[in-house]
Amino acid sequence: MITWDGFAKVDLRAGTIVKAEPFEGVKKPANKVWVDLGPEIGVKKTSAQITQHYRPADLIGKQVACVVNFPTKQIAAFISEVLMTGFPDENGNVVLTSVDKPVPNGAKLF
Repeated sequence: MITWDGFAKVDLRAGTIVKAEPFEGVKKPANKVWVDLGPEIGVKKTSAQITQHYRPADLIGKQVACVVNFPTKQIAAFISEVLMTGFPDENGNVVLTSVDKPVPNGAKLF
Protein backbone atom coordinates (compact mmCIF):
# COMPACT_ATOMS: atom_id res chain seq x y z
CA MET A 1 0.00 0.00 0.00
CA ILE A 2 1.13 3.55 -0.69
CA THR A 3 0.07 6.74 0.99
CA TRP A 4 -1.85 9.56 -0.63
CA ASP A 5 1.35 11.64 -0.37
CA GLY A 6 3.22 8.92 -2.28
CA PHE A 7 0.63 8.89 -5.06
CA ALA A 8 0.62 12.70 -5.21
CA LYS A 9 4.31 12.61 -6.18
CA VAL A 10 3.37 11.12 -9.57
CA ASP A 11 2.54 14.03 -11.89
CA LEU A 12 0.00 12.68 -14.41
CA ARG A 13 -1.16 15.16 -17.05
CA ALA A 14 -3.46 15.09 -20.06
CA GLY A 15 -1.93 15.98 -23.39
CA THR A 16 -2.75 15.88 -27.08
CA ILE A 17 -0.55 14.04 -29.55
CA VAL A 18 0.60 16.54 -32.18
CA LYS A 19 3.20 14.50 -34.09
CA ALA A 20 4.05 10.82 -34.47
CA GLU A 21 6.39 8.85 -36.70
CA PRO A 22 7.85 5.35 -36.88
CA PHE A 23 10.97 4.86 -34.75
CA GLU A 24 13.44 3.37 -37.20
CA GLY A 25 16.41 1.30 -36.08
CA VAL A 26 15.14 0.04 -32.72
CA LYS A 27 14.97 -3.60 -31.60
CA LYS A 28 11.23 -3.62 -30.90
CA PRO A 29 8.75 -1.78 -33.15
CA ALA A 30 7.94 1.64 -31.71
CA ASN A 31 6.78 5.13 -32.58
CA LYS A 32 8.26 8.50 -31.73
CA VAL A 33 5.46 10.65 -30.33
CA TRP A 34 5.23 14.37 -29.46
CA VAL A 35 2.58 15.37 -26.90
CA ASP A 36 1.32 18.91 -26.23
CA LEU A 37 1.03 19.11 -22.45
CA GLY A 38 -0.16 22.72 -22.28
CA PRO A 39 1.56 26.07 -21.81
CA GLU A 40 3.15 25.22 -18.45
CA ILE A 41 4.96 22.10 -19.73
CA GLY A 42 4.98 22.48 -23.52
CA VAL A 43 5.43 19.81 -26.17
CA LYS A 44 7.38 16.77 -24.96
CA LYS A 45 8.52 13.69 -26.85
CA THR A 46 8.44 10.02 -26.01
CA SER A 47 9.06 6.63 -27.53
CA ALA A 48 6.20 4.15 -27.33
CA GLN A 49 5.91 0.47 -28.26
CA ILE A 50 2.32 0.85 -29.42
CA THR A 51 2.55 -0.25 -33.05
CA GLN A 52 0.16 -3.21 -32.66
CA HIS A 53 -2.81 -0.90 -32.12
CA TYR A 54 -1.73 2.51 -33.45
CA ARG A 55 -0.33 3.84 -36.71
CA PRO A 56 1.41 7.22 -36.41
CA ALA A 57 -1.23 9.03 -38.50
CA ASP A 58 -4.01 7.68 -36.28
CA LEU A 59 -2.40 9.10 -33.13
CA ILE A 60 -2.60 12.77 -34.14
CA GLY A 61 -5.22 14.57 -32.03
CA LYS A 62 -5.58 11.72 -29.51
CA GLN A 63 -5.62 12.91 -25.91
CA VAL A 64 -3.55 10.73 -23.57
CA ALA A 65 -2.38 10.58 -19.95
CA CYS A 66 1.35 11.09 -19.36
CA VAL A 67 3.70 10.98 -16.39
CA VAL A 68 5.66 14.21 -16.70
CA ASN A 69 8.01 14.05 -13.71
CA PHE A 70 10.20 11.06 -14.57
CA PRO A 71 13.79 11.79 -15.56
CA THR A 72 14.54 11.73 -19.29
CA LYS A 73 15.58 8.41 -20.79
CA GLN A 74 17.73 7.82 -23.84
CA ILE A 75 16.33 5.23 -26.23
CA ALA A 76 18.76 4.65 -29.11
CA ALA A 77 19.48 8.17 -30.47
CA PHE A 78 16.22 9.61 -29.06
CA ILE A 79 15.56 11.25 -25.68
CA SER A 80 12.22 10.33 -24.13
CA GLU A 81 10.92 13.17 -21.92
CA VAL A 82 7.58 11.79 -20.66
CA LEU A 83 5.85 8.45 -20.21
CA MET A 84 2.56 7.88 -22.00
CA THR A 85 0.49 5.49 -19.93
CA GLY A 86 -1.43 2.45 -21.09
CA PHE A 87 -2.70 -0.99 -20.22
CA PRO A 88 -1.81 -4.34 -21.80
CA ASP A 89 -4.51 -6.05 -23.83
CA GLU A 90 -5.04 -9.83 -23.71
CA ASN A 91 -1.89 -10.28 -25.85
CA GLY A 92 0.29 -7.87 -23.87
CA ASN A 93 0.08 -5.06 -26.46
CA VAL A 94 -0.30 -1.55 -25.07
CA VAL A 95 -3.64 0.25 -25.24
CA LEU A 96 -3.12 3.92 -24.43
CA THR A 97 -4.80 5.57 -21.46
CA SER A 98 -7.03 8.35 -22.73
CA VAL A 99 -9.79 10.59 -21.46
CA ASP A 100 -13.39 10.10 -22.61
CA LYS A 101 -14.14 13.84 -22.95
CA PRO A 102 -11.70 16.61 -23.97
CA VAL A 103 -9.85 18.38 -21.15
CA PRO A 104 -7.29 21.20 -21.36
CA ASN A 105 -3.78 20.08 -22.24
CA GLY A 106 -1.75 19.98 -19.06
CA ALA A 107 -4.74 19.15 -16.84
CA LYS A 108 -3.47 17.26 -13.80
CA LEU A 109 -4.93 13.95 -12.65
CA PHE A 110 -6.20 14.07 -9.10
